[in-house]
Amino acid sequence: MLLGLEWYWWLVIMAVLLISIPFKVKFMKWWSKRKQDQNKSWLGKWGDEE
Repeated sequence: MLLGLEWYWWLVIMAVLLISIPFKVKFMKWWSKRKQDQNKSWLGKWGDEE
């Protein structure tokens, strides 16, 4: 088979990828929101208000 892997290993790899994609998207949204919240909380702490 392709790259020396049997067909069932390709099924396992594809299943893991398909399951992990929604978790990655959710994590990226959470991380972005967390960074925005941190930036808002730092604004104005040290006199850099604009």
